[in-house]
Amino acid sequence: MSDDAPEGLLEAFWAYEKALMSDDLETLDALFADRPDTLRGDAAGLLVGHETISRFRGSRGGAPRRTIAEVHVRVVDPTHALVVAVTAPERGGRGQQTQLWERTEVGWQVTAAHVAVPAPAVDTRVWRAVGDPLVRPGSGPLSGESVAVKDLFAVAGQPVGAGNPTWAAHAPVESSHAWAVHALLGAGASVRGIARTDEFAYSLAGTNAHFGTPPNPRAPGRISGGSSSGSASAVALGHATVGLGTDTGGSIRVPAAYQGLYGMRPTHGSVPTAGLMPLAPSFDTVGWMTRDASLLRRVGAVLLPNAAPRPLRDVVVVPELMALASPDVRVAIETFLEDGPRGAGWGGDGGTLVEESWDLPAEWPEVFRVHQAAQAWQSHGWWLRTRLDSLGADVRSRFEMAAEIDHDAAVQAADDAARARDAVRRLVGDRVVVLPSAPTVAPELGADLGEVRAATLRLTCVAGLGGLPAVSVPLTTADGLPCGVCLVGPPRRDLDLLDLVAGPLRS
Repeated sequence: MSDDAPEGLLEAFWAYEKALMSDDLETLDALFADRPDTLRGDAAGLLVGHETISRFRGSRGGAPRRTIAEVHVRVVDPTHALVVAVTAPERGGRGQQTQLWERTEVGWQVTAAHVAVPAPAVDTRVWRAVGDPLVRPGSGPLSGESVAVKDLFAVAGQPVGAGNPTWAAHAPVESSHAWAVHALLGAGASVRGIARTDEFAYSLAGTNAHFGTPPNPRAPGRISGGSSSGSASAVALGHATVGLGTDTGGSIRVPAAYQGLYGMRPTHGSVPTAGLMPLAPSFDTVGWMTRDASLLRRVGAVLLPNAAPRPLRDVVVVPELMALASPDVRVAIETFLEDGPRGAGWGGDGGTLVEESWDLPAEWPEVFRVHQAAQAWQSHGWWLRTRLDSLGADVRSRFEMAAEIDHDAAVQAADDAARARDAVRRLVGDRVVVLPSAPTVAPELGADLGEVRAATLRLTCVAGLGGLPAVSVPLTTADGLPCGVCLVGPPRRDLDLLDLVAGPLRS
């Protein structure tokens, strides 16, 4: 150390290190300044405020084991000092920890910290398999783009892992690509790798019990959103430009909203599902996410059936659906409406933007839930019946519920879903419906997701029951957190909906 350390500083530093290695949360909290502007950053992002940092520590289950190799102190002034430590993680390599300490009334406390650790060869929270690239493409309109493929799609030479290590250990190696993978490769996009998913795609959280939660770089300390979680994180992190995923109950729209991405859920059946592991076939769709609207549209030109353009002009806002959003998300969507269809004339010449009250049946989310669950058990019950203990608690509870649905209840749910489909399509008509992609910003890691999941399903089941195309457009709240607005369009008007968001594809 080139500067003499102020009295008590190194004692506080070593107390912090001891508390970190023993996961002594009380001491760690006491050694960080209890202020709303206290900072802690790492490769995953910046956490602001003592309360946010404390929740992060409480949810991570302890820090990786390490020792301190070097400590350097630089005195800033009589009450401030910078401490830079070189760390030696047990898993190898060298890291660094930089802390700004302040002498306060209660002693030395950290007011800002940054942690750097050796990067893993592969972030296994995001990827099951990755290459440079994993699969080389042909040439075409998507040349130069790279795809993170959700671990439900067949990729030749790889098994389908489905987010569950027990399943993956016995899964056969695929001999051919899924239809969507083949189409993207043929259009010139490479396969960067196979991205993590929630187990059997039966979740909206992204918190895989076996591999961890893929990071959310736009909202550090918050969940990534699922079940296309790995694909979304790969795109948000810049590891790939296209996230290929699925949307059954919102698994494109929710992670896109949580991570500030564009996301496309097409009309049911418009993109072939050949080579895709099913969850609930009457709701399953192939979807994709990108960081910009133009690429979202270009992928659509490859995967969707060609159709003569018919611009969508009329937009409707449903107060009953908007009311499901938290105030910060609702304000962001209201601003979007002012700057979008009204301000920029998104509706086109002669278009309208109206508010229309819908008497939405309260039982629709339950109809969706039961019909989805019955199909999920039909798809996977044969394997899970004796292997439910291989699942994480959250997904296991869903499959256990699904196993209890009897034949009569399943038939009734299917009939109710068919009626709901007709009703949704009548309500939407030939218009675009604006609603929140998710009711809130991404919840913090470790938060109770029960209420958020219920509100999310009330929103996402509209397009799901209707089998309708939906685009999630990224927005930002006043606090700087990502959220999304969802544009639901008429059936088979997928390209028109993409044109509304990105503009017509230029040849």
